[in-house]
Amino acid sequence: MDKTKVIIVDRQKAVKIPTGIRLLIRRCCNAVLQMEKIPGSCEVCVSFVDTDEIQRLNAQYRNHDNATDVLSFPLGIDGNYDVNPATGAKQLGDIVLCVPIAVEQAKRYGHSFQREIGYLTAHSMLHLLGYDHEQGGIEAVRMREKEEEVMQSLGLPRDGSYAPNADEDLT
Repeated sequence: MDKTKVIIVDRQKAVKIPTGIRLLIRRCCNAVLQMEKIPGSCEVCVSFVDTDEIQRLNAQYRNHDNATDVLSFPLGIDGNYDVNPATGAKQLGDIVLCVPIAVEQAKRYGHSFQREIGYLTAHSMLHLLGYDHEQGGIEAVRMREKEEEVMQSLGLPRDGSYAPNADEDLT
């Protein structure tokens, strides 16, 4: 049977990671791989970071000097991945989640922290598999549909829109 190894590292102290989040991340990774029918064993590394660290990484690797919610660092191109010689697993890449921003976005969008982390994980996994929404258009729509399909399969459907709560002051 194919296995997915998800290595999770907490490199931040800003937010205590709730019980069950690590399992949720593993379930999200597996759900994306199953949905995309990716054969064989795979490895993914997920890091929790704070706002300063994600801003530093975003500036270093994307030339955007601002904090963001998640960064994806794919190791493959067009479905071709390096293979871990010890395990035979495809090395898909790294996901870097900014926990304080995930907390803020969950509040802003009126859903749970679990849903936000699940969504960001699914989003990033799709990036590791080659999906891109940066140019907008049909690719962005396809990616959003796949993200929501994963969230539905995990019992974390979208409750509303991605617009901030009307009564929230964002200034």
